[in-house]
Amino acid sequence: MKSFVKHSIAFLGFSILTYFILIFIWGSVIPIWLNSNLIYKQRGGHLYSRLSELDKYQNVDVLFLGSSHVYRGFDTRIFKESGVHSFNLGSSSQAPAQSLMLLKKHIDNLQPKKIIFEVCPQSVSSDGIESALDIISNSKIDIQTIKMAIELNHIKVYNTLIYSGIRQLLNLDKDFVEAQQIGKDTYISGGYVQRDDDQFEYKSPLEKNINPEQMAAFKELVSWVKSKDIELILVQAPVTTSEYNSYADNAGFDKLMQEYSSYYNFNTLIKLDDSLHFYDPHHLNQLGVETFNAELIDLLID
Repeated sequence: MKSFVKHSIAFLGFSILTYFILIFIWGSVIPIWLNSNLIYKQRGGHLYSRLSELDKYQNVDVLFLGSSHVYRGFDTRIFKESGVHSFNLGSSSQAPAQSLMLLKKHIDNLQPKKIIFEVCPQSVSSDGIESALDIISNSKIDIQTIKMAIELNHIKVYNTLIYSGIRQLLNLDKDFVEAQQIGKDTYISGGYVQRDDDQFEYKSPLEKNINPEQMAAFKELVSWVKSKDIELILVQAPVTTSEYNSYADNAGFDKLMQEYSSYYNFNTLIKLDDSLHFYDPHHLNQLGVETFNAELIDLLID
C-alpha cells in the first residue's frame, strides 16, 4: 500500500511537471490564433506600460479604475492641467473581480484620495476571463493573481498563469519594452491610451445579464474602499446613443448603482454626437474624451 501511494505521488508530480513543460513549449511555439486555450496577450491595451510606471505615482488625488472605457476615456493630461494628480489603472474588459484584485495589489503605493470606478452593464455581466488573461500576461505573478485564477477556475486562465509564471521565473521578458505606439493607439504616461480619430460605424450590440459573481465582487469592492476611508465615485462613461438605448433597463441599472455610492451616468448628463465624438459604440475619440473629461472635472472640483 505504501509503495502504491509513493508511486502515485511520484506519477502525479511527474505528470504536473510534464504538463508545465508542454504548456511552456506550446505557448512558445504555437501562434496565438491557433492557441485557443492559452492566451498570452502581452501587447494591446498597454497594461504592461501602465504597470511598469505605476511606482512613479504615489499619493494620487484620483485613481481611475475599470475597463477600456477608463484607459481610453480618462485622459490624465487633462486632469493634470486642472491640478488633479491622477493615475489610470484601467485594463481591457476589466470586471469588478479584477478591479478589486488590482486595487488590493496597488493601493498601498498609490494611496488615492478618491477612486473613480467606471461601471456599466457589461462590466457586471462579464465572466472576467479576458480581463484575467490580460492581467496575468502583463503583471507579476503573486498570491493575489493565483487566487484570482483559482476563483475563475478556467483552463485558459490556468494555462496562461503557468506559461506567464515560467516566463517570469526564467526572466525571459527582461528586455521587453512595450511600444508607445501600437496601431492607432498611443500610450500616454499616467495610464491613458489615446486613439487616433476614426469614423464611427454602427453595429448592433448584444444584451447581457448581470453575473452574480461579478456583482458580489462589486459589492465587496465598494465595502473595501469605504473601509479605507477613500471617497468612491461611480461613473458610467458615455457610449453612443444607439448603444446606450439598446440596454434593457438603464433606469434600473442607475437605481442599483445609486444604492452603493455617489453615481453619475454621463449618458444622461452630457449630450454627445455619435459620429463626432466616438470611434466605435463604446469608446470616445479624443474630441469626445476632452468634452467628457471637462464635465467630469467640473463635477469633481465643485
